[in-house]
Amino acid sequence: MVLYLLLNFFAKASSKKIAKGIRYLIFTVGIILAVILFLVGRYAFSIPILIFLLPLLKLKGGIGLFQLFQLWRLISYLRQTGRYSFRSGTNYSKASSNISLDEAYNILGCKKGCSKAEILSSYKSIMSRLHPDKNDTDTTKLAQMVSEAKETILKNDFS
Repeated sequence: MVLYLLLNFFAKASSKKIAKGIRYLIFTVGIILAVILFLVGRYAFSIPILIFLLPLLKLKGGIGLFQLFQLWRLISYLRQTGRYSFRSGTNYSKASSNISLDEAYNILGCKKGCSKAEILSSYKSIMSRLHPDKNDTDTTKLAQMVSEAKETILKNDFS
């Protein structure tokens, strides 16, 4: 029934009327999409933009989807806690010793009570992707934060 009405409309309508209707539809959908992206843009764009920008980092050895997710999670957490900003440039922050134990575990992606070997393994895994000597981009600030998290856990839980 709907298909019949649609085909009947196209058969009787002029090409100018159809073109005007399509332009109106595109304009309306564009406005609706713009409003939706404006309202949820901060969250809707964070993952796709990161996925598009990661090939520009030129990390040696490539990066898998799971590693991409871990890196995105780490950057999101550090941005939420105010410890990392994309606009920070080359201003290296002095290592702050006020990182909490919970934040340190969260940065390394470990849970409280895990072994020292698991902490070191997680640290080595993250540093293999972030170490400033292995990357063309400046990851010094992130590497400092990961090292500080490891040191905080080792000092508080394994000393």
